[in-house]
Formats: sequence, C-alpha cells, structure tokens
Amino acid sequence: MYDIISKRFQLFLISGIVILIGIIAIVSPLGQLKWGTEFDSGTQMRISFDNPPSLNDLRKEVSSLGYPNAIVRSETELSGGAENFIIRLPFLSNEELKNLQEGLKTIFGEFKVLESSDVSPEIARETVRATAIAVIVAAVAMMIYIIWAFRKMPHPFRYGTCAVIALVHDVFISAAIFGLIARFMNWEIDLMFITGILTIIGYSINNTVVVFDRIRENVKMGISSNFEIIVNDSIVGTMSRCLNTSLTTVFALVALLLFVGASIQNFVVVLLIGIIAGTFDSICIAPSLLVVWEKKEWGRFLGKKPA
Repeated sequence: MYDIISKRFQLFLISGIVILIGIIAIVSPLGQLKWGTEFDSGTQMRISFDNPPSLNDLRKEVSSLGYPNAIVRSETELSGGAENFIIRLPFLSNEELKNLQEGLKTIFGEFKVLESSDVSPEIARETVRATAIAVIVAAVAMMIYIIWAFRKMPHPFRYGTCAVIALVHDVFISAAIFGLIARFMNWEIDLMFITGILTIIGYSINNTVVVFDRIRENVKMGISSNFEIIVNDSIVGTMSRCLNTSLTTVFALVALLLFVGASIQNFVVVLLIGIIAGTFDSICIAPSLLVVWEKKEWGRFLGKKPA
C-alpha cells in the first residue's frame, strides 16, 4: 500500500516551493497580473479588417494615434480562419473612440467592429468588490456545509478548516501560474478567469469531500486505532477515483482549448491548472493537515522536532 501520509511534510515542502514561486511570479514585474476592462476600467473593441495588417503594424499605428499603452492582440477564428484583432485601451469617450476608428480606417482601410465594450472606473470597482464577496461567500458556505456534514465526527471544525485551507492554496496556485503564463501570452484577467476560479472551488472541494467521507467510514469501521493509518488507507482507497475523474475532465478541457479557441481560453487554462492543483490538494494536502492537527505537529512547520 502507498504510504502517502508519512511523507506529509515532504509534500508540504513541495507545496511551499510552488507557493513561493507563485508569490515571486505575482509581485515581480515578470508576472504581474493584467486586469481586463471588467476590473480595471477601459474600452475594448474586437475588429476585423478587409485587408488585415500585421500585428506589429497595428500596434505601431495605435501607438502613433496617441495610445502607446494600448494592448493589441491577434485572434484567429478557427471556423473561418479569419484574423481578428482585440484592442484594449483606457476608458474612452464616444468622440475619442470615433476618432481612433477613423484614424485606423485612414491607415489600414475599412474594418468591421465585431464587439465593443467600455467599463467606467466606478463599475470596475463594483465588479472587483462583487467578485471578492462571491469568492469569500463560496468558501465560507462550503466550510459551514462540511462542518455540518461531519458533525457526528470528532472535531468536525477541523474538516471544514482543512478543506478551506486546501481551497485557498488551490486558488492561489491557479492565479499565480495563470498570471505567469498571461504575462508571456499577453492575456488579461477577465470574467472568464473569475468563472474558472469559482468552478475550481466547487470542483476541488468535491474530491476533498470524497476523501474525507472515506475517512469517516473507516473511523466508524474502526480499521485502526491510529488516525494516521486510517487517513492513509482512505487516500489510497479513493485515489484512483479522484485521478480518473480529474483526467477525464482534463481531456474535455484540452479539446475545448484546441477547438473553441480564444473566446474561452482564460476559463479553460485556469481550470486546467486548478484541476491539477486541486487533485494534489485533495489527495496530499487536506488529509495531511488533518493528521498534523490530530497529532499536534504544527511545531514541525517551524523546524521543531516531534516529541
């Protein structure tokens, strides 16, 4: 039988290294997150030229028209093979946007505005606040539910707390790695990213509850007086189920990423990262925290030897 729990502090070390890399990725200039118009205010338009220019030429001319900090990205439609462009700008008035469009038409010829949206600073601040509330409410609600579901177990609060800690770890890792990828790919944090994060919260807790439920069954069956053995047996008994569920979801997400394209890329990529991190959390982190709590080993995180 696999002995996972005995290696819990090695697993925590791996997790800590990833967290450290994530912190560096977020706070350093290399990996700072870029916020979309929904969160940072601004104007965005998606356009299609009759004779598409090169991406570099379009960036150069948008800059020459007075917007050197504009983000210009290329988007290829898989169905028709047409190349469209997404231009992200500071918040523009109707007149400023019209002048920019006229300037681009003069330089590159006619184009169609496929989509256009703008978000004022006030609406952006409200969106940030609502998103933060949604994430906090989801985490608290899940914690309360798990405490209630395991109310007949000794110390049900520990189950809810360990599950939420694993969730926070999962969300943080997903955001950090996505931020690093987004820096190189020139992606932004938008509502699709937030949708992916909320999906991760629900998906990750599902695997954790499966492992915790097996722990509850084994405790009731009294398979051992050693809680560490009970937890390890529960992990091994549910590992194939967790891995198979995650793998089938990964296959579906890869298919979406390959055949649907840029419109949902943020959602798919952050969900892929979150599923991998969440599976690791459910198997290695959340159950291990239960054992640490039961054996009162918190001092080992500070380098203290066990009694």
